[in-house]
Amino acid sequence: MYNYPPMTGSERRKVIILLGSLSAVGPFSVDMYLPGFAAIARDLSTSVASVGYSLTSYFIGISLGQLIYGPLTDRFGRKPPLMAGLGIYLAATLACLLSPSITWLVLARLVMALGACVGMVISRAVVRDLFPVRESASIFSTLILVIAVSPILAPSVGGYVTSNFGWRVIFLILGIFSFALAVVVWIGLPESKSADRGVSLRIGDIAKRYYQVARKPTFGRYAVASGLASGGMFAYIAGAPYTFMTVLGLSQTQFGWAFALNAAGLIAGSQINRLALRRFDALRIARFCVGVQVGAGLCLTAAVATGTASLPVMYLLLITFMFCAGMANPDTTALALEPFSENIGSASALLGSVQMVTAALATGAVSLLAEVFSGGGSLPMTITILLCSSLSLLLLSRRTTLLHSDASMARVS
Repeated sequence: MYNYPPMTGSERRKVIILLGSLSAVGPFSVDMYLPGFAAIARDLSTSVASVGYSLTSYFIGISLGQLIYGPLTDRFGRKPPLMAGLGIYLAATLACLLSPSITWLVLARLVMALGACVGMVISRAVVRDLFPVRESASIFSTLILVIAVSPILAPSVGGYVTSNFGWRVIFLILGIFSFALAVVVWIGLPESKSADRGVSLRIGDIAKRYYQVARKPTFGRYAVASGLASGGMFAYIAGAPYTFMTVLGLSQTQFGWAFALNAAGLIAGSQINRLALRRFDALRIARFCVGVQVGAGLCLTAAVATGTASLPVMYLLLITFMFCAGMANPDTTALALEPFSENIGSASALLGSVQMVTAALATGAVSLLAEVFSGGGSLPMTITILLCSSLSLLLLSRRTTLLHSDASMARVS
């Protein structure tokens, strides 16, 4: 591993902000175009449910792309693959801008994700490169604070842009943002790992490294639990446009503000998690928070099924759900990556791939259930949220002594 010199406080803050910005590329690419779903459907002569498949293809691209970038970052260092990925992202935004059909858009979003996911892989790997293991959960909480700017700003901007300039301009803005970010990152982000010619890029060797990562007993457990928890959050993202605009009658601009305000729960949770880690271990916090998410999902489903899902009720339950996601997600990420001192890029990539596969399945389930039930109101979203949270809690509740005990998880001082 590259032995980077100790950082000053200002250098540390700069690196965290840059890593948060890289991590935010993916969420920004999702949240900003959500208010344009109805406009995209009208313009491309399709249904809102079909537009939802462009969200599913995006998550498929992110899950596959991370598996590619993991070995590349271990072999060539962090920055060369990062710049290549941002270049792919920029080209794909132009393809989305020019989309003549829903099929074109779905495929362009797939390629867009292949570029966006590099920031997710690099940010997690650099955290493990530059910061001690004991600090990683706290650092991931800080990154979530930066990432959380996305659901606050992006839907509002997307709603305004769609209403005044059309949905295609959203992708023009994303392209300009990615270009500016590439310039800043190239100048300001330190290379945290030198190139390693000993890392083979043969398919067989890559598969072997991923197998070595996956066979760590606690990695599989916490990676899948983290993925399922993220899947519930992305089910909310996929179902939010229909729920807020069609079921609850909000305009595109109002939806943008509503979605932004709901992200306050995510921010609050991520920052309270940093304080909680001073007294409790990461696993205990994650178990409790996912348990609350199960309760919120159950109440959401019951409220929708009984017709009592008013805007205040939905808001209260969804903010509770997002608050717990802000606490649980950094902890399950840290738990999954904790055993690794080598192959960090591959471990980060495999973790991200697992998370995005479940996100793709969750968003696909929301779109599929909406078509099966001919819309189905908000039930496709709430059922998926409940299912993902319940399975995540089941995994986190299992006890294992194969590699680490619960007591071994370090508290962040």
